[in-house]
Amino acid sequence: MISPSSNTAYALDAQQTVDKKGKTRVDLYAEQVTKLAGQLIEKGIKYLAADAYYFKQKFVTPVTETGLHIVSKLRNDAHLRWTYTGAYSGRGRPKVYDGKVIFKKELHLFDFVGSLDSGAEVYTARIHSKCLKRWIRVVMLRTRKGDKTGMALLFSTDTELDAMTIIRYYKARFQIEFVFRDAKQYTGLTDCQSRSKDAIHTHINASLTAFNLLKLTDAKEKNTTGQTVISIASWKRRKYNEHLLCRVFDGLGLSLNDEKVMDTYRRLSSYGAIAV
Repeated sequence: MISPSSNTAYALDAQQTVDKKGKTRVDLYAEQVTKLAGQLIEKGIKYLAADAYYFKQKFVTPVTETGLHIVSKLRNDAHLRWTYTGAYSGRGRPKVYDGKVIFKKELHLFDFVGSLDSGAEVYTARIHSKCLKRWIRVVMLRTRKGDKTGMALLFSTDTELDAMTIIRYYKARFQIEFVFRDAKQYTGLTDCQSRSKDAIHTHINASLTAFNLLKLTDAKEKNTTGQTVISIASWKRRKYNEHLLCRVFDGLGLSLNDEKVMDTYRRLSSYGAIAV
């Protein structure tokens, strides 16, 4: 779960992927999302940011049926089709599509939105995806380096979502990688040695919960809901110091209610921390 205001991610739920006969990994991933969709919508979350691997109908369709929308990335060779805007011939079913989108030759058919700070030009259009069997909002980012032109394609199942918001949501997806990195390094995500499915499940979610609590504690201490710099390594050190100091003072019969003891406790709690 990513907070747009603070541009940081939190772990909501982690499940082990256990292969099941007749179901692919994508089917299992879609089941997990649909199971959690109600909780996400209750929290005001409407969009699911995913990488290009999930550009599959068997994932997109069940997820969008829950009320969530997807923001993701497209392959540059994705089969997309324009809307037919010509006149009706008067015979048979009215024509809906008007040929495959050729990005290099049909740039003029896109709406130009503006440019990013990186210099990339942003274009957008409402296009039909043959793979997903639905209309999507496509955002094209064109970059130029000398004589070469690069292109990246993003999309959303919400055709009314504006292009810049799609870019912002997809960019925020990278914050998920920091969750796994920090949980592995500082809250023991990969340290479980049990073979029990239930024990592994509890361990993984306990590790991610500890990670969430450190982030929430940091935001509370700084009294902010906006973007801020956080060091999970420093918070782990501080929590270890606080636990050790409580054990030492308790063994010496010293109370934290004493002003001098509390002053020492506060100063030594941050001992060895990278950032305070």
